[in-house]
Amino acid sequence: MTTIALLGCAHIHTPGFVRAIQRREGSLRVTWVHDHDVQRAARWAAEFPDGMVGPDLDTILSDPGVDAVVVCTETDRHAPVVLAAAAAGKDMFVEKPLGFRSDDAFAMADAVENAGVRFQTGYFMRGDGKVRWIRDRVREGAFGKVTRVRASNCHSGALGGWFDGEWRWMADPSVSGCGGFGDLGTHILDLLLWIFGDVEKCTAQIDPGTGRYPGCDETGEGLLRFRGGAIGTLAAGWDDVADPVGLTVSGTALHATIVDGELRVVREADGPVERIEGLESVPAGFEAFLDAVSGVGTPELVGVREAAYRGAVMEALYAGSAAGTWVTPRSV
Repeated sequence: MTTIALLGCAHIHTPGFVRAIQRREGSLRVTWVHDHDVQRAARWAAEFPDGMVGPDLDTILSDPGVDAVVVCTETDRHAPVVLAAAAAGKDMFVEKPLGFRSDDAFAMADAVENAGVRFQTGYFMRGDGKVRWIRDRVREGAFGKVTRVRASNCHSGALGGWFDGEWRWMADPSVSGCGGFGDLGTHILDLLLWIFGDVEKCTAQIDPGTGRYPGCDETGEGLLRFRGGAIGTLAAGWDDVADPVGLTVSGTALHATIVDGELRVVREADGPVERIEGLESVPAGFEAFLDAVSGVGTPELVGVREAAYRGAVMEALYAGSAAGTWVTPRSV
């Protein structure tokens, strides 16, 4: 039986994570639940048979019965929790983004690596069989010279008022570190960096959208030049009623796009569209973390330095938008 402590319950994904743990009753259990909002901690502790509100981080992290922790605090509270968990030798899942800024993200990466603990974050899109097919073809060189990459991750969160109540902090960049562009864009930025490698320079246009959340961006478009030569664009935000085209990779020898959940491929100029079906997906994000701490299979996890670098590139995209210029992200 693997024992998990929840350190922070602020993130909008907390309910989904709780359900994921509950589905594994018999192999996982939650004991301590901690949050600076004690009432919130008590509400989520009540979801588990052994759940208890933790009095403080030191008590929880010094408990030898705790095998791993799940960090879902507000983003500006990540650093002290992650650093303390690393010092205590606890495996950890940290909801994205890892850091409020690149400085604290890389400091956390150093601490986690030095402690030698297992790390994972919420980049669940890596598990999609269609994305993995595209990644494998890129690595094989099947696309020829990659000339155009487009990725999009948008939903209607601002239109539907998702952040009006309990999760209002996620639309307050002074707490979350970003708005809608960073919140959703980090997922597809992870895919682009995972497939195409590091970024030479980048910029963006990031806007308030509907203006529902004063001082917070809701939508944006990024432009990236990868060190390998590919040009990429990234769309993300909370102001869309539909987002049918998730990922497009175009090269001199192959074109692939994910449209309405289908992988469509063209293998020659003006050739027919082929639908690739039956691709196997693998656990990713939180499910991969639960597999890892439970000893189930050999799940692929996101490296903590990878997570920090995604924060650095996103920071550069915001800086590029603010200054109206290209920015070179902080290196790994």
